[in-house]
Amino acid sequence: MIPAMRDGRQADTERRRQRVATAVKTAARNGTPISVSAIARQAGVDRSFLYRHRDLLEIVHAAELEPAAQDPAGTAPVSRASLQADLANAHARNTRLAARVQQLEKRLSELLGAQAWQESGLGAPADIDELQRKIARLEQENIGLIAQVEEMRSDLDAAREANRDLTRALNQRT
Repeated sequence: MIPAMRDGRQADTERRRQRVATAVKTAARNGTPISVSAIARQAGVDRSFLYRHRDLLEIVHAAELEPAAQDPAGTAPVSRASLQADLANAHARNTRLAARVQQLEKRLSELLGAQAWQESGLGAPADIDELQRKIARLEQENIGLIAQVEEMRSDLDAAREANRDLTRALNQRT
């Protein structure tokens, strides 16, 4: 390569590097968002220029992480990390709220379904406790009746045996 061409290229590269450095300082001072694309656009260079010059890329990334300049209203500067933390917290809260909404929708669906079932007449009567007490009472009566049947059966068996004995005794006399 001809030395004049090489010197011209080096001068052009140096001018571009200077424009990038100026663009980073200006963006940081003005509080505008800093990104590789924004700085490349402001400096009038390709993003590939920044990626070929790692030192410039590191300057841009470092400026991205720095808090923004104090604005005239006097509010505290906001860093990219704090915004990302806020975003992560908002996502977590959104996830919790979505789960809660789903839980409430399920509960509402169950209650509305039970109400519709009951109002249709197909559902269980409202006095389930009364029916359960009645079932328990009937089961007790059933147990009592079974005991009476067994007692009557044993009385019947005893009467039959006595009848047989009497019939045998009468038959032997004759």
